[in-house]
Amino acid sequence: MLDTISAGSAQNAAQLGWTGVVRFLHLTPRAFLPMRATESINLVAGRGIEGDRYMIGNEEGFYSHKPEEGRQVTLFELETLVALKRDAGIELGAEEHRRNVTVEGVPLNHLVGRKFWLGETLLEATRLSIPCRHIEEITGKAIFDPLINRSGLNCKILQGGIVKVGDTVRNAA
Repeated sequence: MLDTISAGSAQNAAQLGWTGVVRFLHLTPRAFLPMRATESINLVAGRGIEGDRYMIGNEEGFYSHKPEEGRQVTLFELETLVALKRDAGIELGAEEHRRNVTVEGVPLNHLVGRKFWLGETLLEATRLSIPCRHIEEITGKAIFDPLINRSGLNCKILQGGIVKVGDTVRNAA
């Protein structure tokens, strides 16, 4: 059976049949401050999240000296939190991974270069997030290695608006 799978199967999987949901939202106005849970966030097209450390023009984040248009909003899979506990015995809260949006049922790693809807906002996935030692310093947890290739997704905001916990995430195909 494996010999019949085409090279485009992973790409097709990202296009077909998934719908996810926003489970948690977090932001912080400056680097090193704890992430603050919220029920909604305001995404501003081309700039970032209102009140967040990486909003273009108001950068106060750890990597602000390396501005990046494609890091306006970051996402993380709830499934990774479950796998981290199962595979490495590390319990990491949704506020500890330092990404803005925690989603469930969304194939983040397959979305690079694609557009998708986060609630009523339109995003373009620019690249996978890279785990950093900074998160280990903040949490005191050895999560760098277990988060390689599953540390979230960086996105550009094409169409802004309000995103709420419970919103649907779907392909823009």
